[in-house]
Amino acid sequence: MDARQHFSDFLNGKGIRRSTRRNDVLDVFLTCEYHITANQLVELVHKKNPKIGIATVYRTLKLITEAGIARAIEFGDGSVRYEHDFGHEHHDHIVCVRCGMFREISSDEIESEQDAIARKHGFVLLRHKMVLYGVCPVCRRKQENQVNSP
Repeated sequence: MDARQHFSDFLNGKGIRRSTRRNDVLDVFLTCEYHITANQLVELVHKKNPKIGIATVYRTLKLITEAGIARAIEFGDGSVRYEHDFGHEHHDHIVCVRCGMFREISSDEIESEQDAIARKHGFVLLRHKMVLYGVCPVCRRKQENQVNSP
């Protein structure tokens, strides 16, 4: 099943009618293969159909997230970003606390350890998100250069 059909089934299950505007918002989101804020999505949707209001984009993004097509992520900078969730491999993130740069990371070892921790405490792990915070190599070099400069 593709994301569009999944969304359609989700809306039907909630008794919400499908609309061209909701479909447009979904289509634009699905073309974004990066972490996008709601405001960025509004801008892109307006390029496709300027008649779609901000409230429609926000409500549809909420539905897309509830449907499991998008996942909301906060990296500690006050912005919520959305990424594809449906049909995509799980991953976590590492974030630079200085410049805000972030990367997707995957580790079978970490996933296995998280499963073991959940089992140890009697949990069945359904989902998780992990964000590691640190200082990226570029910011570390900048800091080192400032310290070593006369």
